[in-house]
Amino acid sequence: MVPVVFPDPASLWLFCLAALALLAIPGPAVLYIVAQSAEQGPRVGLASVAGVHLGTLVHVAAAAVGLSALILASEVAFNVVKYAGAAYLVVLGIRKLLERDRDAIVARGPEPLRQALLRGAVVNVLNPKTALFFLAFLPQFVDASRGGVWSQVIVFGLVFVGLGSITDSLYALAAGTVAGALRRKRTLLRYGSGAMFIGLGAVAALAKRT
Repeated sequence: MVPVVFPDPASLWLFCLAALALLAIPGPAVLYIVAQSAEQGPRVGLASVAGVHLGTLVHVAAAAVGLSALILASEVAFNVVKYAGAAYLVVLGIRKLLERDRDAIVARGPEPLRQALLRGAVVNVLNPKTALFFLAFLPQFVDASRGGVWSQVIVFGLVFVGLGSITDSLYALAAGTVAGALRRKRTLLRYGSGAMFIGLGAVAALAKRT
């Protein structure tokens, strides 16, 4: 029977402090969430947060069974995931920039929350840097001598998802609130979010395994 081992409490607290320090620095996922929330409101922003961290759970599971290590060890697999994610973000950005009938879009309202959730999940699942993060960050806190490495990875991953959901939700609420005062400048928000998506796609395309 495969042993289930929980992390040492001291290591878990240290991990929480380190994770919060990292989460305080906005990354590509936060910028994506901010763009969604600023243009379409905090509800879509929060749905995007849920989607992003649903994608994070996929990476946690992959790290626990070693799939992330396999992807990162293979240049072909890494590049396939990398360019697929980059292309997806660039397409999202171009679609934003090419939207014409903005009044009809406004009348229809923001995108469905389920769509925002799925889109956020796809964005993060296709982000190989997330896999690299878990393989580089989590092992520093895992005590192999205790056994149950896979279960320790899952616990740390779930804690990170919980903390990230809180901090990212704060970014989404803040962006949605500030953008609420700028609703008349929807064209500016649209072009800004479109440019941000394309920029994130370019950053993803330049990601390296090391």
